[in-house]
Amino acid sequence: MKFVADLHIHSKFSRATSREMVLDTLAHWAKIKGIDLLATGDFTHPEWLFLLKQKLEPSGNGFYRLKSIVPSENEYLKSLPNPTENISFILSVEISFIYSKNGKVRKIHLVLLAPDFDSVDKINQKLSGLGNLRSDGRPILGMDAKTFVKIVADHCPQCVVIPSHIWTPWFSLFGANSGFDTIEECFEEMTPFIFALETGLSSDPPMNWKLSALDKYSLVSNSDAHSPSKIGREANVFDTDFSYAGLIDAIKTKDPNKFLYTVEFFPEEGKYHYDGHRKCGVLFSPQESTQHNNICPVCGKKLTIGVMHRVHELADREQEESSPLRVPYKNLIPLNEIIAQALEKTTECKSVWDVYFRFIREFENEQNILTELDLNELMGLPPERIGLGVERMRNGDVKIVPGHDGCFGRISLFEEGPHEEESQAQLKLF
Repeated sequence: MKFVADLHIHSKFSRATSREMVLDTLAHWAKIKGIDLLATGDFTHPEWLFLLKQKLEPSGNGFYRLKSIVPSENEYLKSLPNPTENISFILSVEISFIYSKNGKVRKIHLVLLAPDFDSVDKINQKLSGLGNLRSDGRPILGMDAKTFVKIVADHCPQCVVIPSHIWTPWFSLFGANSGFDTIEECFEEMTPFIFALETGLSSDPPMNWKLSALDKYSLVSNSDAHSPSKIGREANVFDTDFSYAGLIDAIKTKDPNKFLYTVEFFPEEGKYHYDGHRKCGVLFSPQESTQHNNICPVCGKKLTIGVMHRVHELADREQEESSPLRVPYKNLIPLNEIIAQALEKTTECKSVWDVYFRFIREFENEQNILTELDLNELMGLPPERIGLGVERMRNGDVKIVPGHDGCFGRISLFEEGPHEEESQAQLKLF
């Protein structure tokens, strides 16, 4: 069975997260986005776990489905079909670990997937004495990430630990400010329990292929959504048995017949792709940062070192060199961003969402529109510039000012004129 999975999101109980991140609304948006399997997020939080147990029932395959769905009052969502039978959930949580190791403060985020509530209860029981699970949907624990993996391996070996957004500067496995240079340095003897890594919005597979040490790991991509409309902005596409066991086998083996491809941002659009200082208006490539000794020329403080710079530091080959079992990928732009550019509006204005949901009613879901739909069909629905934007996205004909220091990159599909050819060359240089 072919299905699309987003394995990392958050609930309304996580910090800086929309109050709309509740199961009923998430199910609606999963159907809109074309997501068949969606993470629950935040199962360590007692209130969210209560709601999960109250509203979900097992599907018999290691996934869960809503028992029923509350009709939405949203003017757009209530006009769409009931998504209850079409959307499955996988139990998940992201945990933040802050601790000292080898003389340096480490800040690592890990995603945990679980096959059932029994496993969740075991994990929560072990962690409850180590930190305040109620304080945040993504709890902060002062324990070594290696120790956590050992707890999982000893008590719930069917659970899966995936290092989150592994390149972001502040909270990640390879982060420039608080991470490690190797996976083994972080997890030591527990390294064999790790078989998948999350690339994050600011990197894509070719960037990760520059490190031969990552060849044996499966690269997954997820939205890390904090609001419903952001789910599916990165995702994974499988063609395998629709079950927890089937999913994990497809990820672990990297079989391209089962793990078809990942859905990726253009990594330049991620908010930590390049180096810089947001407040100082400084945006540097890795080479420019090196020329300035990684110091901001405006304020004299250290630059926020981005993902591309960190990849260059650890890379041991060119991305074109071969490595075994590479899962394909597709760089996509969220449909509402394409529509907003076509209409020359902001992404969240009503006129953009009016057109967005007209396209959803006509063509089923966003993944279908962005990846599968015949462009002739798309061009037949006005305004035609939207179809042109999708075509340019599929061809990689975009211009991007890279994101940096917490600012998302600015992507352009419709820049015309004498600089357009130069823009394409600039993207290829990235």
